[in-house]
Amino acid sequence: MQPFLLLIEKSQKAKIMHSSLLEKYLPELNPHENSLPILDLACGNGRNGLFCLEKNLAVTFADINTQSLANVQQAISHDADKYQSTLATFWLIDFEQRFSQPLVENSYSAVMVFRYLHRPLIEQIKAAVVPNGLVIYETFTLGQAVLGRPKNPDFLLKKGELLEHFAGWQIIHSFEGTIISDTGSHSQAIAQVVARKPL
Repeated sequence: MQPFLLLIEKSQKAKIMHSSLLEKYLPELNPHENSLPILDLACGNGRNGLFCLEKNLAVTFADINTQSLANVQQAISHDADKYQSTLATFWLIDFEQRFSQPLVENSYSAVMVFRYLHRPLIEQIKAAVVPNGLVIYETFTLGQAVLGRPKNPDFLLKKGELLEHFAGWQIIHSFEGTIISDTGSHSQAIAQVVARKPL
């Protein structure tokens, strides 16, 4: 293989790499007996939802960006032997529309949120998860402002904030601090929570 083509291939793999947090706690998603999907909220390129789909878990890919959802659909079609397309649904949605409650009538076995924060949505996320279901949440903290983007405090968690949002839930995992990104290229200041909704 030519070096240039090898470089492209490596770049594509880096872009679709799923979160190591999700891989570690994926077994926690399996015990659910209901057929409700996992919501990959603000899914972007779908890297985490695609990982769940590969494990034969139903996923709803939700994003504001039409092209992002089209890219996820293309990835599923391109690897038809890897993904069961009937387990994937797509939802074009603006979660930040004022006075809207997009999750109110929806239920999910789990909600995953990576690198996204819209505080008014958090209570809706909690309500949309079925009892005994999971939230897997990972996003940036205020410490990220000195390491890179984002820098806007509206998109950055305060110290201990993420854990506070899930008070009363069973906390399976929590972390707050600086990590090396999943691609290994830079440091990130993040908070993580994996929590199970009480019965």
